[in-house]
Amino acid sequence: MFERFTKDARDVVRDAVEQCQDSGVRTVGAEHLLLALLDRTASRGSFALTALGLTEERRRSVRLALEEARRRAGLSRADADALAGLGIDVAEIVSRVEETHGVGAMAGGGRRGGSGAGRSGRPRFGRDGKDVLEQSLRIALAHRDRHIGDEHLLLALTARPGPSAETLADHGVTHAALTRVLYGENHAQAG
Repeated sequence: MFERFTKDARDVVRDAVEQCQDSGVRTVGAEHLLLALLDRTASRGSFALTALGLTEERRRSVRLALEEARRRAGLSRADADALAGLGIDVAEIVSRVEETHGVGAMAGGGRRGGSGAGRSGRPRFGRDGKDVLEQSLRIALAHRDRHIGDEHLLLALTARPGPSAETLADHGVTHAALTRVLYGENHAQAG
């Protein structure tokens, strides 16, 4: 599948691995792909984000929101709300864990080269990271695009439930809005 990726999309994947390594996490997830996309310039995905009002300042806000989700062990606000309905206070759990183990203890960090890393010690893609890559292929095929670009990765992130899509939606970047920007009004209505 990777041979179908444009240079921009391959760069996003490479940068996502670096984001993962820099954070000390063992598996590349959807949030690492989003962080890599936020750093892009002069690509279809970055132009779409800018067209939807995601300026550099607002991109910093997205990064902070992703960091908060990471502190909650990747739980979205919807997940936290559902647990609250069962009497479980996620914020209290995070606070107690961080009191004992330090800030960010639930973020999924840990020793490099652990069970989630390959032989080279480089992180592998986790299930949600792989799902984004697979979804990007399906989206490209649905739009009859020959190659998978960074815009397809971005569309895939907005099409899947979770902290990345939730954070983007909070900043005005939804699947429908992105489709409109990338493919025009008629395509968004048909999709």
